[in-house]
Amino acid sequence: MRWGFVPRWYKTPTDGPLLINARAETIAEKPAFREACRQRRCLIPADGFYEWFRPEGGDKLPWFIQPADEGPMVFAGIWQEWGASEDRISSCAIVTTEATGHMAEIHHRIPVILQAENWAKWLGEEGRGAARLMTAAADETLTFHRVGTAVNSNRAQGPDLIEEID
Repeated sequence: MRWGFVPRWYKTPTDGPLLINARAETIAEKPAFREACRQRRCLIPADGFYEWFRPEGGDKLPWFIQPADEGPMVFAGIWQEWGASEDRISSCAIVTTEATGHMAEIHHRIPVILQAENWAKWLGEEGRGAARLMTAAADETLTFHRVGTAVNSNRAQGPDLIEEID
């Protein structure tokens, strides 16, 4: 799937803003996400993610966040089909929530990270209750460190992008 949710009413995939995140607090109310939240939830695997912190009077500094055990994680997501036949695009967005604890010192939002025992509930395979899963991960389950500004380029690649810097 393409990251960047494309609402059904867009005339072209670039008709409006790129919707990469959906706020947990308003996802069920927003016209762009309401139906997908109820009917098209998905799991988005990742090794980690980046957030940027701007110290007062300074430039944004990138941080790499990953599970404390350095294993994979799974974000709560929603998806949408847009277009017809050869123009059809499958797109998705990550559900975010308000950051708490140490994560809130870096950024005010965080992806909703789902534990394996909650995957079926998020996907709707265990009935209702997915809304209760849209909370921030506990501080002790995540670790984070500063990384270089090369991550600011969408052309940057390689394992050095997650290496810790001082």
